[in-house]
Amino acid sequence: MRDFSYVRANSLDAARQAAALPGAMLLAGGTTLIDLAKCGVAEPETLVDIAHLKGLDRIEVNERGATIGALARMSHVADHADIKSRFPAVSEALWQAASAQIRNMATIGGNLMQRTRCPYFRDPANFPACNKRQPGSGCSAIGGVTRGHAVLGISDACIAMYPGDLAVALVAFDAIVHLGERHIPVDDFFLLPGTTPDREHAIEPGEMITGIEIPGSASARRSTYLKIRDRQSYEFAAASAAVGIEFEPDGRTIRDLRVALGGVATKPWRARAVENALKGKVLEPDTVRAASLLAVEGSVDHGANHYKVELAPRVVARAIRKLGETA
Repeated sequence: MRDFSYVRANSLDAARQAAALPGAMLLAGGTTLIDLAKCGVAEPETLVDIAHLKGLDRIEVNERGATIGALARMSHVADHADIKSRFPAVSEALWQAASAQIRNMATIGGNLMQRTRCPYFRDPANFPACNKRQPGSGCSAIGGVTRGHAVLGISDACIAMYPGDLAVALVAFDAIVHLGERHIPVDDFFLLPGTTPDREHAIEPGEMITGIEIPGSASARRSTYLKIRDRQSYEFAAASAAVGIEFEPDGRTIRDLRVALGGVATKPWRARAVENALKGKVLEPDTVRAASLLAVEGSVDHGANHYKVELAPRVVARAIRKLGETA
């Protein structure tokens, strides 16, 4: 870890100005930044401490939806009574996202800005070729050990999997990321690797996340987050699904459906083909099973991660059936 300057911002404007400096990085909970610095990936010239900015840790929920400040702690949001009742998938995603210690430290804004857990990205000493770290250097993962890598949204430049849980639920329910004066859909905030995998978020120099807004809906109220992983404690998803359903008055016909995938793509992945296939249909096991196969339409595996192509539709189908059983 190299030497760096430390600035404690005392206002939003001061934080934005400092964040625009070359080599500057924001510090809130620090749970991701410290990891990246330890492994030699993050080498900030200036750390801008925003942890003490007032007003950015609020959680407000009403009939229109929820507004969550960027500095709200993951554990506080997950345990918020109105989030649990109106956006259960969001609460469940947060509870399954990390250890208790990390949830108590990590912030919502920092969670959205977390970077991939690709071992090739995080080991520059042994794998210098990584287009996320050094554009144009190549992708060490292609041709390597790929069990934890993406099968959706990949490119010739990068197959690294997006590791988060919260963002999957936010994408499912059309959340909006607040960047000060600019507000953008969370699905647009996360970028596909394409030929520029080093750019993961649609955030410009001098901008910072100030909060997120989640519109209220009947499908968000009846929702769940299902995460399949190798072990139950502090593990990233092999495949996950955030699903919300609104039924017609008969309790079986699907009026609205939201589906997003985690653990299988280079960004949180909205499965609109599944949604479109099931809207207006009666929830039946065979119908759900067939539609869920569309979740991995266009997928490309690299050998060891082929199991994700089979696992993801099963996770989607299971989550949909779970919600149907409670109708």
